[in-house]
Amino acid sequence: MVGLGYDIHRLAEGESLVLCGVRIPSTFGTVAHSDGDAALHALTDALLGAAGLGDIGEHFPDTNPLYKNADSRQFVEYAVKLLAENGLKIINIDVSIVLENPKIQPHRAAMREALAAMCGLPLNRVSVKATTNEKVGFVGRGEGVAAFAVCQVEEV
Repeated sequence: MVGLGYDIHRLAEGESLVLCGVRIPSTFGTVAHSDGDAALHALTDALLGAAGLGDIGEHFPDTNPLYKNADSRQFVEYAVKLLAENGLKIINIDVSIVLENPKIQPHRAAMREALAAMCGLPLNRVSVKATTNEKVGFVGRGEGVAAFAVCQVEEV
């Protein structure tokens, strides 16, 4: 079974930038109800979707004050636990981040390690890639960040 997730957040000065559970030094960051980690939100949706277990908004609605400023790692960890409870295990994950600046490459190894730990996977089954939007659209103008995630799960 395969799951696909997508998330997007607006960027603003003075906010923090967290991607794949790693804080990225920047003068701007995401505007969101939680910590705004678009990569982990996309991954959560991919994991839930692969198992037919709904989406992040269903499990963690942004109308619930309990999730205000929440660490998005808890969303991924919840999805991993839910998969296990449903007799499923993760085979691999692949995350793509679309962001003009700052560059992701210096943080990529830490991101892969964080994802591997959250999902209980060996590092060679975790991929993190980044690209720009070539100055096109709101991401290209530096107004936002987008993330895509895909995963494969199978029955235990």
